[in-house]
Amino acid sequence: MNVSLTSKIVAEMLGTMVLVLMGCGSAVIAGADGTTGVGLLGISFAFGLSVVAMAYAIGHISGCHINPAISVAMVVAGRMKAKEAAFYIVAQIIGAIIGAGILYVLVTNQIAGFNMKPYALGSNGWGTGYLGEYNTLAAFVAEFIFTFIFLFVILGSTSTKNINGGFAGLAIGLSLTLIHIVGIKITGVSVNPARSIGPALFAGGAAISQLWLFIVAPVLGGIAAAFIHGLLIENPKSFRD
Repeated sequence: MNVSLTSKIVAEMLGTMVLVLMGCGSAVIAGADGTTGVGLLGISFAFGLSVVAMAYAIGHISGCHINPAISVAMVVAGRMKAKEAAFYIVAQIIGAIIGAGILYVLVTNQIAGFNMKPYALGSNGWGTGYLGEYNTLAAFVAEFIFTFIFLFVILGSTSTKNINGGFAGLAIGLSLTLIHIVGIKITGVSVNPARSIGPALFAGGAAISQLWLFIVAPVLGGIAAAFIHGLLIENPKSFRD
């Protein structure tokens, strides 16, 4: 099926919007307190289910990257051209900003009022005052490794050599859920620069100043996954040679 670049861009924008709105919205609206809200496990599933839903909604249109780290990794893996990836990334960031903007409109129109605290709207972060208060090294390693794992699952489950490719969306969504279960306390889990950029632009402050890590670490983790998967898994013969 031939799909126009415009359709792909729109799909990526909408998909990323849904991911940010539903994932971050689960933390802000549904609540991180397991007693009165969905808790960390619920937030983890919200992000994972958002990916599953979008994978089957737009996967046949754009591949459902909804994440700049994925688009970059696909270029490194030889599955995508750099020019097309650039359009994807712009669309993803715009979609994330729209998603965060919708969330901002919702929460700031509570009758009782809404206090925009540091790291508001589900922003990622680390250090003193952020969830488990992990340091910069822990945050960088977590984002790098978690993105590596996430991309490794994506590359494997979408490989033409995988006979279970029809379940790729489910595998990818569940892997994101798993990563969130382990990593929320460390950084809130980004593994997606666009997902971090959207909320940070509205939260400002520390969320903006720490944004660099949630761009650099996921992209490097994705590149590493593409390189290792291609070298050792997808084309092991070339490695032996």
